[in-house]
Amino acid sequence: MNKNNLFKLLALLVIANMALAACGGGGSAPTEPAASGPKVTSTGYTCPESEFPMEVTSTEINIFVWTEYIPVEMIECFELVSGIKVNRDEYSSNEEMYAKVSAGGSNYDLVQPTDYIIALMARQDLLQELDHAKLPVLKNFDANYLDFEFDPGNKYTIPYQAGTDAIVVNTDAVENVPAAWEDLWKPEYAGKMVFLDDSRATIGMVLLTLGYDVNTTNPAELAEAKTKLAELVPGIKLFDSDSPKTALIAGDADLGMTWTAEALLAQQENPAIVYVYPTEGPILWQDNWAMLKDSPHPDAAYAWLNYTMQGNIFWMMLRDFPYTNPNQAALDYAKANEAELFDAYMASPITNVPADAIKNGHRIADVGESTPLYDDIWVEVKGGQ
Repeated sequence: MNKNNLFKLLALLVIANMALAACGGGGSAPTEPAASGPKVTSTGYTCPESEFPMEVTSTEINIFVWTEYIPVEMIECFELVSGIKVNRDEYSSNEEMYAKVSAGGSNYDLVQPTDYIIALMARQDLLQELDHAKLPVLKNFDANYLDFEFDPGNKYTIPYQAGTDAIVVNTDAVENVPAAWEDLWKPEYAGKMVFLDDSRATIGMVLLTLGYDVNTTNPAELAEAKTKLAELVPGIKLFDSDSPKTALIAGDADLGMTWTAEALLAQQENPAIVYVYPTEGPILWQDNWAMLKDSPHPDAAYAWLNYTMQGNIFWMMLRDFPYTNPNQAALDYAKANEAELFDAYMASPITNVPADAIKNGHRIADVGESTPLYDDIWVEVKGGQ
């Protein structure tokens, strides 16, 4: 190549590079800004750095979670800080989650099972044991929420959120406020109630009104509960585990059975809505993170657990999904930095459950071979609604 042609070629290259720079590199995202500087979410929240950094090669994570249960900033911050894409599917009952996961081929890394379903999933070899050495975030949890009977030693799970199922009532619309589960059978409440679409909790509540254990395996007791549930179901206006607060806030339902945070969020919209711990005792529960046996991205799963459960991230749950928070680091952070949220959480008997309600409460457990008996009751009675 002669010198003139070489100079022309170099000139063309310089011009091309200048044009490319002027148009932003042809749409290619620069790599440096992603690795340095503050990470800011779509809501304007500046993400904290990871307190427990770890080496990850996976570029995505697949989570299967309860509806309306993860703050937007939590997901965005994890993606911004880690560079890992979060793929999320949602479910509205443990049974829905279990059915999909047990069918195989789900490709999920993490799920959020409630206590009673964990033993079943472990027995079916659906879960893998957690490596606690890869979970330094475990130090953040209140010991009162660890080492439960449903998972001794937290072999398969770490806590997410805890709570209760109790009676919710709009006192502006209901003259006689129920004090017991048994009261919900009164004709004056028929057609006004919203209930969780939760078979074990609802059947458990019925068993309590009969004086039976919420985890009975006695076929005669379950048959009696089936008959009594069939008497209640026609008076239930809707079953909703996605957002039962919606019907309460809109006035489409005046009372019923719901979870902790749904009652509190409804109360924040309408102070006349109250949460009643029934005389027979509330249902106690805890949702947890668990890693599936065939998790395709276990390294990303550990990174997700460590980042999202650090105190300066998990405090968001008090703001968006105010259940009972097992994460002491999150509570400590909120106390120091989000005092209004923390004070409201501590002052509310809905989130800060009274000791006598806990003592009087009942925890749903795995019933083993009797599970089909509960399933049959639910399908036959609710299905005939």
